[in-house]
Amino acid sequence: MTEHTATPAKTLDLWPPLPGLLASAALALAATLVWQVTGKPALFSPMVLAMVAGIVLRNTTGLPETLSPGTALSMKPVLRLGIILLGFRLTLGDLIAVGPAGLAMIITVLFSTFFLVRFLGRLLGVGDKLSELIAAGTSVCGASAVLGVNTVTRGSDEDVAYAIACVTIFGSLSMLLFPAMMPLTGFDDHAFGLWTGSALHEVAQAVGAGFSVSDTAGETATIAKLTRVMLLAPLILGLGLARNVEGGAQKAPIPWFVFGFLAIAALNSVITLPTELRSALLTASTFLLTMALGAMGMETHLKRLLHKGPRPLLLGAIGWIFIASAGALGTSLIR
Repeated sequence: MTEHTATPAKTLDLWPPLPGLLASAALALAATLVWQVTGKPALFSPMVLAMVAGIVLRNTTGLPETLSPGTALSMKPVLRLGIILLGFRLTLGDLIAVGPAGLAMIITVLFSTFFLVRFLGRLLGVGDKLSELIAAGTSVCGASAVLGVNTVTRGSDEDVAYAIACVTIFGSLSMLLFPAMMPLTGFDDHAFGLWTGSALHEVAQAVGAGFSVSDTAGETATIAKLTRVMLLAPLILGLGLARNVEGGAQKAPIPWFVFGFLAIAALNSVITLPTELRSALLTASTFLLTMALGAMGMETHLKRLLHKGPRPLLLGAIGWIFIASAGALGTSLIR
């Protein structure tokens, strides 16, 4: 009798993420079909279309809360698996292509953005914790950085929600605007990818903007963006040590999926996969990333930007403009 009641309970545990995962997959499939039917436009990739559709659904018709467990999985493990599989696009020679100058530029842009946004937050009267979370999300890697840095910052749930909504909105705007602005910059595909990877907030946004232009731009954007992601752990450790937070070093999250990406790229450097298999893996990668962006759109609440008044929003906008400008300037200097 006891055994019969335990088994259904374990089965039911699989249910909560299923609706959100199916919704994310449905958005990804619909976006892919629309993109193909419309002639595969360069400006709007399936990733962009899925994200926009998700935002529209969330903020017009509304979505049931039962989707949240699945969309959370889409924005974390599904996204990370998609990034890991992107390693099949690259070899170690491609990774070296960023070069010392590119690495120096990315580090400079990241830390100058972080400290400037945190400093300006005090001048604008934004709370220190919210300012730090917005600074982290803008300078490093969006929502992942907000959540990671909050292990040290200890902001409220409201602060975290606001910072995530803020960096998601501005990063999404960048993903739409950067490809349209490319002709004005004079950047080639490689330079555009470097700019995108050094300036966009989320990994998925940088990847989406890059691949909406070309494979070269997308691959470069992925490398540059993952370089920023790898700097998240040192940033969290540094903040924890600066505040003497007990156990801060142990609690700092490590972006393990970045090492998975590097391992796949290393494998791809020494083993030549059959063309059909490599194509299938890259198609799976694109679909998983499109799922992640659809889920991100479905979790974007536009009204959250209004909860704390206009000053944090202004701070996020200043950080957004600064990192875009600094990334463009740095790319111009080293290309």
